[in-house]
Amino acid sequence: MTRRLIKVSAAIFMLLAGTGLRAQVYNGGLIDKTIALIGNEMIMLSQLENEIQMMMAQGITPERNTRCDVLENMMAQKLFLNQARLDSLTVKEDQVEMELQSRISNVMAQLGGEKATEEFFKKSIYKLREDWREVLREQSLTQQMQQKVMQSAGSMTPSEVERFYKKTDKDSLPIISTQYKLSQIVLYPTKEQAEMEVKERLLEFRERILKGEKFSSLASLYSEDPSSAARGGELRMASKDVYWPAFSDAAMALKPGQISQIVQTPDGFHLIQMIEKEGNLINVRHILLKPKYTSEDRQKAFKILDSLKQKIEADSISFELAARFYSQDMKSAVNGGQMSDENTGSIYFEKDQLKPMDYNLLKDMKEGDISEPFESNDNEGRVGNTIYKIIRLDKILPSHTATFKDDFLVIQNLADSQKQMDAIEKFIKDKQEITYIRIDDLFKNCRFSREGWIK
Repeated sequence: MTRRLIKVSAAIFMLLAGTGLRAQVYNGGLIDKTIALIGNEMIMLSQLENEIQMMMAQGITPERNTRCDVLENMMAQKLFLNQARLDSLTVKEDQVEMELQSRISNVMAQLGGEKATEEFFKKSIYKLREDWREVLREQSLTQQMQQKVMQSAGSMTPSEVERFYKKTDKDSLPIISTQYKLSQIVLYPTKEQAEMEVKERLLEFRERILKGEKFSSLASLYSEDPSSAARGGELRMASKDVYWPAFSDAAMALKPGQISQIVQTPDGFHLIQMIEKEGNLINVRHILLKPKYTSEDRQKAFKILDSLKQKIEADSISFELAARFYSQDMKSAVNGGQMSDENTGSIYFEKDQLKPMDYNLLKDMKEGDISEPFESNDNEGRVGNTIYKIIRLDKILPSHTATFKDDFLVIQNLADSQKQMDAIEKFIKDKQEITYIRIDDLFKNCRFSREGWIK
């Protein structure tokens, strides 16, 4: 070994123990070596450094033991990968390509474009794609194997969940925030006239821009997106995937300087001007307008809702029956107005799950109270998607430590998660015992969280 190579190797060793290690360059190329062998799977120093670079690109600063932690995670993944290959699992190529594109777009947005990304990683985008594609292909297999192990653990029975609850330190159980059970009767405004007025105004803006007025000036004066209006409507460079599909599709079809036709999204109606695009990254200006519904719409809806409230309170009709007959929100109407979370099906809502307008009213209500008619937003929760409604506060569950009786689903999820994690750890331990594992001396002083890596 030459004296120069000895010095460089020593430098690598010293930097591995510190917080600022970067891959060392020798004669213009990366000094690479196998740092771990897990069965038939190798882990290269360059692969470890690629993971560290990805963390740094996302703004994470490596700490003293970070490389040891990353290496341990990589070794555990290799155990799953070995088994996935033995079980003949296949890569989900479509998912890999989708995740690859998302990773490329996110990193370029974070670092400021293709050129900045290539400079940061010291590789071309083409080479990064090749490297990351292989990583994601292995990740596809390991995730499938992990899922297989977790599924084999199964779900706990109610009696097992109860035993889990009884032996769990109550201080470690989650705190359940105050929850509310609500029912609603909803009416929608007449949208056609309000939307027509917005479209006519945007067409007027588009004509003025085409005749020479600055897009940025009109955006500053009239756009109802305050954050971008302050910058003349500019949204800044970002992946097209962060926008509504209708918005990104219209933007991607534009050339720099071009103005779109009117584009509708759940946020409202837009005019878009392309500033620049780089792959899937775009920087555009937009003018956003939201339909303004007439006072007549509001008054008409409030009159109907107020009448329904009086009849319900006079016992002329039940809230449930009124909701089934009059509410225009079909999802809750079929349940007598009872609201439920679309994702979990739960009929209880925490404060942060409620729309601000709804919570501002119910926070001063008592169980059984019915609100006055008020204006809110639809289930998208977006300003401009106006609805009118009354709500009934059916029940309040005060903040409390999760209990088996009142929060069975929460406890069950905790128990199932623990059972799955136990299965994962058992798999790793079992495979450590029967798998050939060799770790380079560079990492012999690592404080791994699991025993069994160094034999």
